[in-house]
Amino acid sequence: MAFNKSLRQIAGSVATACVATGVLAQTVYPTKPVRIVVPYSAGGPADIYARFIGDRVQKTLGQPFVIENRPGAGAIIGTDAVAKSAPDGYTLLMMSNTHTVNESLFTKKPYSLLLVVHPSVPANNLKELIALAESRPGALNYASSGPGTPYHMAGELFKAMAGIDVVHVPHKGSAEARTSVLAGDVQMMFDAITTMASLAQSGKVRAIATSGKIRSSITPGVPTLDEAGLPGYDAVIWLGMMAPTATPKPIVDSLNSEIQKIANLPDVKEAWAKQGAVPMRMTPTEFGKFLERDIQKWAKVVKFSGAKVD
Repeated sequence: MAFNKSLRQIAGSVATACVATGVLAQTVYPTKPVRIVVPYSAGGPADIYARFIGDRVQKTLGQPFVIENRPGAGAIIGTDAVAKSAPDGYTLLMMSNTHTVNESLFTKKPYSLLLVVHPSVPANNLKELIALAESRPGALNYASSGPGTPYHMAGELFKAMAGIDVVHVPHKGSAEARTSVLAGDVQMMFDAITTMASLAQSGKVRAIATSGKIRSSITPGVPTLDEAGLPGYDAVIWLGMMAPTATPKPIVDSLNSEIQKIANLPDVKEAWAKQGAVPMRMTPTEFGKFLERDIQKWAKVVKFSGAKVD
């Protein structure tokens, strides 16, 4: 099931973490509760932003926006459920770049990150970490929340661009992966900066670099991988909203407009800035083009890694 054919892009709203928007309106919309399916476990960036946007939109549109977590199979379970739902604007999907990775990773279809190491790892910066990995091929490992997730692909992009051999250790979720790194069972990981920044500040992990094109406002003293020695490195978590492909354009345009208004509110801008989140303001058409570019980017990384998930 190719998501870009079974689902209709809704728009563009947060990047670094990023939230893309765009969805919804017949003559009157909505006239009943709207369901937002999050194909991940509760507590992650997609879940958090789905609840944030759902809460704001229901206040302006006058109907409940109910969040339903349906994790599993690399986001395919929840995605497939939405793709097969009625295209009436009452079932939406909060997606992430896991979906664009899945276009290449799965043979069967659906924030800036912070690279950290356990304090026991004898590397204080990116160049030292790369040198350490080069001197011990296959001896170091990195945790992720599972195959095909942004955390996994950020690690594979790191491996490809640095030309090093480090071992991927998948976990059932980001919390489990994080625990492994904190315990020293796994040496490193890419994780959401909003979660890892405080752990780095307290000395429980060591921050090496951030994954976006520019430094994060949360960790201004931490360089990007691009400036620290891997020119061109760019791997952020972005989030976006989708609807079944035949959802009427007026509905899509209406919701897109409502979410863009929310993203422009001063208190929302302030709250997202504190989390290192940057709005990706896109029309549904612009979001569609963005998705195609992202698919092509990660296809190269998947091909390099040789990863397959069935």
